[in-house]
Amino acid sequence: MTFRLPAVRRAVPVCRNLARAWLDGQGIDDDDTRYPVLLVISELFTNAVQYSAGRRVTCRIWRSESLLHIEVHDRGGTASVPLMRSAGQSQEYGRGLALVAGSSSRWGRRTEDDDSCTVWAAIPLAAGVPHPMTP
Repeated sequence: MTFRLPAVRRAVPVCRNLARAWLDGQGIDDDDTRYPVLLVISELFTNAVQYSAGRRVTCRIWRSESLLHIEVHDRGGTASVPLMRSAGQSQEYGRGLALVAGSSSRWGRRTEDDDSCTVWAAIPLAAGVPHPMTP
């Protein structure tokens, strides 16, 4: 599934709801998979909204045999590069990419020739999640 939303904070819950609907359609209803997917897509979308100069953010979700893949793409336009930080307990922000790293088997970012940025994550499917071909 691919969708584009305006790069505004109020689009974050819309992004989560679209991901939730996709998970429902895939028959993925266990919290061990759903919670990390929704957390990761929220964090990546929020970062794109906060740090991109673009007006839209594109999200893509798909599944392979044992992983759910998430990509969030923005137009870039700022000098800010997504980096994992070490936030102190009193800090309100700065934990997003640490949460992404802790919730996924791997993650990373690509900067494209046009200076746009894609941040991606791969989340393991919980045991017992049916493959789409499985009845």
